[in-house]
Amino acid sequence: MENLDRLAIHTMTTKPWDLPTACAKYSAAGVPGVGVWRQWLEGRELAESKKLLDDHGLTPVSLVRSGFYPGLTSEERQTSLDDNFRALDEAAAIGAPQVVLVCGAKPELSLIENRKQITDGIAACIDHAAKTGVKLSIEPLHPMYADCRSAVNTVGQCNDMIDQLGAEHVGIAVDVYHVWWDPQLEAELKRAGDRILGFHVCDWMTPTADMLNDRGLMGEGCIDNRGIRQMVENAGFNGWIEVEVFSTRHWARDMDEYLKDIIEAYRAEV
Repeated sequence: MENLDRLAIHTMTTKPWDLPTACAKYSAAGVPGVGVWRQWLEGRELAESKKLLDDHGLTPVSLVRSGFYPGLTSEERQTSLDDNFRALDEAAAIGAPQVVLVCGAKPELSLIENRKQITDGIAACIDHAAKTGVKLSIEPLHPMYADCRSAVNTVGQCNDMIDQLGAEHVGIAVDVYHVWWDPQLEAELKRAGDRILGFHVCDWMTPTADMLNDRGLMGEGCIDNRGIRQMVENAGFNGWIEVEVFSTRHWARDMDEYLKDIIEAYRAEV
């Protein structure tokens, strides 16, 4: 992607930078979009965070993250719902059109029960999403996280869930790290169509040193980022392309050089 008009970078990708620094650096480098993680909103008024984004000409493309619906008690589940409502309010306050859902899972519960509680939890958030004008974007996670991070693991499961919910305020965030392996990916992306609200890019390292914090920049691993981009675009998606990299290796680098490499990898591999 030679043109940077659709490039967004998640604040978690450049974890050492706080929000003011990230805004200044992204803007100076010509990056127009940002995926804001909720931790980066802490310590200041939401209006101040919005002003930071606006003053640097940055578009908040997503707020990350909410979800984590399953609970062992009704009190746990209600606490989760309350946090989801807050996330929707936060997204509306900074102008983000979607909240990315990491749906959660409890190892003490069966997959069936986890998925039922996830579906029920999203259903309980739909009215609030409609009121705020912010969409709920389900992110399927790689099956290695099915025990404790998310029992929603494929685009197909997302499609089935949205069919069941029948909600126009619910869509899908497609992260290549989590779905690149899926033999049904292309068919399910076509089925998803305009349900695709977000597209996240990075790479899968071989070997992977850490299940969470060893992602690569696009081109460092085995994921066909460009091919999957073409799949989502063939399905009708033409929105932001969000770079989301968790990497202790990259976080330890000079951040200015790292940002240059992010942009170069985006141009060359996406």
